[in-house]
Amino acid sequence: MGDVSIPTQHHQLKAYLATPAGQGPWPGVIVLHDIFGLTDVTRGHADWLAQEGYLAVAPDLFSWGGRIRCIRALMQDLAARRGAAFDDVDAVRQWLADRSDCGSKIGIIGFCATGGFAILLSAGHGFSAAAPNYGQVPNDIDAILNGACPMVASYGGRDRTLKGAAARLSGALERRQIECDVKEYPNAGHSFLDDHTGLIGVLGAVLGSSYRDEDAADARSRIRTFFAHHLAPSTS
Repeated sequence: MGDVSIPTQHHQLKAYLATPAGQGPWPGVIVLHDIFGLTDVTRGHADWLAQEGYLAVAPDLFSWGGRIRCIRALMQDLAARRGAAFDDVDAVRQWLADRSDCGSKIGIIGFCATGGFAILLSAGHGFSAAAPNYGQVPNDIDAILNGACPMVASYGGRDRTLKGAAARLSGALERRQIECDVKEYPNAGHSFLDDHTGLIGVLGAVLGSSYRDEDAADARSRIRTFFAHHLAPSTS
């Protein structure tokens, strides 16, 4: 486990790579950080996925320039549904796929803004499973999910910014007959999987975003089960 550098057609991205114990190759997972960047919380997500047997890489999407500039560029790309941010993730996926210790299946997981990013990346980007957590659901979600990979998603019932998002995503996935597991946790707010501390944690609590251990554990268990089914090596 440690820091790596990944070249893309636009930048050189810093990233954190968490490697499972034992002998590979392992399925891969790209871990997308929230709006706060590549913090210890995101590294922790990569670490627990590595403990489950996934080669997990967390790219720092804000490492190519100043933070404000990078955040603005990411949000513009998400609104346009194309651009450097999408190219960067595609490059990270290819970087993983080219490694001798990575198997043929790669998943993606995102949180908050990148939860919505994971939804947008679920079709046409080579992923075998996606795990968006409290991600924005676009109004044209049915069209976006055309050809999407299986998806496991988690939302908080007390998240006022995403009211009804879980039901809309679940309905669209079911209409498209895409295998899914979407769950809304009634007592959870936004970012309930992210155990931020310090000023970020205080700010989150003020805004109604706080870690909930029991709900987070259940969400991780569902992701673990879903990824095990869809990212496990094929047997002949």
